[in-house]
Amino acid sequence: MSEQTQAAPVHQIPPEGQIMQLVSGAFVAQAVWVAAKLKIADLVADGAKTTAELAAKTETDESSLYRLLRSLASLGVFTETGDRTFANTPTSETLRADSPTSLRPMVLMIADPEHNRVVSDLEYSVRTGKPAWEHVHGVPVFEYFYETNKELGDIFNQAMTAGSHLQIKAVLEAYDFSGIGTLADIAGGHGHVLGGILKEYPSMKGILFDLGVVLAGAPEMLASYGVTDRVEMVEGDFFSGIPVTADAYLMKHIIHDWDDEKCEKILGNIRRSMPDTGRVLIVDSVIPPGNDPHPGKMLDLEMLIAPGGLERTEAQFKTLLNNSGFELTRIIPTSSPVSIVEAKKA
Repeated sequence: MSEQTQAAPVHQIPPEGQIMQLVSGAFVAQAVWVAAKLKIADLVADGAKTTAELAAKTETDESSLYRLLRSLASLGVFTETGDRTFANTPTSETLRADSPTSLRPMVLMIADPEHNRVVSDLEYSVRTGKPAWEHVHGVPVFEYFYETNKELGDIFNQAMTAGSHLQIKAVLEAYDFSGIGTLADIAGGHGHVLGGILKEYPSMKGILFDLGVVLAGAPEMLASYGVTDRVEMVEGDFFSGIPVTADAYLMKHIIHDWDDEKCEKILGNIRRSMPDTGRVLIVDSVIPPGNDPHPGKMLDLEMLIAPGGLERTEAQFKTLLNNSGFELTRIIPTSSPVSIVEAKKA
């Protein structure tokens, strides 16, 4: 980020400025969303372009597009290299659709107008303790994604895959999976995490457990890792039962979706199928005490308004696991915002 676009440290901004900066966040999110939707990062991937050129390609108003990109460049998303001419920065590169580590689907999901309607109803969740998603859309969030608005559901699945890129690397660096003959990824989506682990451990076999509508998108992902012949796909609903036997059961960003009662049902179903020597690996944020910032503290608000779950502290994980018949053995931090919560049968 250039000196001209670098934001002043928070402690150098007066309280009035800090509040104005915070409440302006909605404009930032929408500006990034519009740029991602228009694929601006892809259009300037081969070099800087004028806003006249970009407006012609995106069928937008040139003056308005310039104002959008100027605002983003002030935040380090794109850079104005000349008069009304813009190029990518490392930050805007993450919005490229053609990048294998693109965060574009995550941006499209988080700042989608239908999601924003729920964010705007945060007060409802704070007052009632109930998910605002159902209050706004009339159905729970996952039913909405898979039945009501399948287009947004597809974006959601892509976003979950996109969000796994850095976390897979961090998890592999932090945790030794050797000795696990069969790893079951519970509600593992398209198999991005499972594929990444199996690629690193060639002798390991995998089981991918999820709803049928989700597993339909898995073969292509598993093939991209070259692990198709080592993965068994099992269709099911983890609230009804998890008829899967494995040495370890992995759940990434699953437990945080649900309240303790529902999590105890999921963990109980795993416990009934797992051998006595098995282990459970929960990959989620572990909220630290105190006022220090942590990405999980903001993600916790998403859990509040959407599925009705929560990001947990170490003490909350321990209580949840104990109530589900497990013993917390250790928590392994990673270089990403998530940690690995390991447990065994009590």
